[in-house]
Amino acid sequence: MLLLFLVAIFSFLSTFIGIPLIIPRLKKAGITGKNMNSEKQEEIPEMGGLVIVAGFCVGIILIIFIKIFLKLLPNVYLVEILATLSTVLIVALIGIFDDLISMAQIVKALLPVFAALPLIAIEISDTIMNIPFLGKVNFGIWYPLVLVPLGVTGAANGFNMLAGFNGLEVGLGIVCMVTVSIIAVIVKSMTALAISISCLGALTAAIYYNWYPAKILIGDIGTLFMGAVLAVCVMVGNFETAGAILIIPFIIDFFIKATNGFPSKGWWGIYKEGKLYCPEGKIVSLPQLIMKISGGIKEPHLVMALIGIEAVFGILAILVYL
Repeated sequence: MLLLFLVAIFSFLSTFIGIPLIIPRLKKAGITGKNMNSEKQEEIPEMGGLVIVAGFCVGIILIIFIKIFLKLLPNVYLVEILATLSTVLIVALIGIFDDLISMAQIVKALLPVFAALPLIAIEISDTIMNIPFLGKVNFGIWYPLVLVPLGVTGAANGFNMLAGFNGLEVGLGIVCMVTVSIIAVIVKSMTALAISISCLGALTAAIYYNWYPAKILIGDIGTLFMGAVLAVCVMVGNFETAGAILIIPFIIDFFIKATNGFPSKGWWGIYKEGKLYCPEGKIVSLPQLIMKISGGIKEPHLVMALIGIEAVFGILAILVYL
C-alpha cells in the first residue's frame, strides 16, 4: 500500500510540474479554448489533458518498474496493467485528434470501441457479474464482445459530454477515482487500485490549475481519458456495478441532451453579473437543470453541486460493496 502511495506522489508531481511548463507552449501554438462562462470570454490554453495522461503514465511506468525490477507488488498483474496502458493511450490519441481537428460527434463516439481491443484480447475480467437484485449473471462471450467495448466508449463519452465548466471534469474524475480506490481496497483488487491511484495523483494536481478561474482547460483528451480509466478500473476489479452507479449523472445528462437533439451550443447557460442562468425554453443539460432550480448560480457553486451529486452516487457505490 505504501508503494502505491509513492506512485500517487510521482503522478501528482509530474502533473503539477508539467502543467505550468505546457501553458505558455499551448498559448504560443494557439491551442486555446474560449471561456464561455465569463464576461470577457477570454481564451484559455486547452489540451491540458496531455499532462494528466503523462502524469498517469509516470505512475504506471513506476508500477511496472517496481513489479519487474524490485519484484514487489505481487498482486498487481502486469498483463492487465499493460492492456490498460494500451487502451488509455489509444483513447488519448482519439482525444488529441478531436481537440486538433474537431471530429464529427458520431465518429468520436464510436472510436473508443476500438480502444477496448487490448482489454478484449486479454479477457480483462470474469464474465460473471454480481448485479443488485438479480444476483450473479454470467454474460459469457457477450461480456468481452459487447460489454467491454460498450463500457469503455460509454464512460469515455459520458465524461466528454458532462463538461464545459472550470474544474468540473477533473472534479468528477477525482470523485470517481476516490470511490474506485476505496472499492478496490474492499474487494482486494490491487491492480484496479494501482490504476486508480495513478490517475488520482494526476487529477489531484490538475484541479489546482483547472479550478475556477481556470488557468488551463483539459480538452477532449482529458475527458475521454478519465472515462476510459474509470471503465478499465471497474472491469479489472470486477466491480462493474460500481461503474454503472457512478455513471448515472452522466446518463441523466446524456438523456436530457438526447431529447433536445444534442445541441452543439447554448447548453452552458447565460452569463449575467457573475452568475449562470438557464436560457428561456427547454432545459438542454443537467447543468442547466441546476441553473433553473437555483434561479441563477455562480460557476464554482454549479461545479460543486455537480461534484456533490457525483459524490452521493460514489457513496452509494461503496455501500454496495461493504
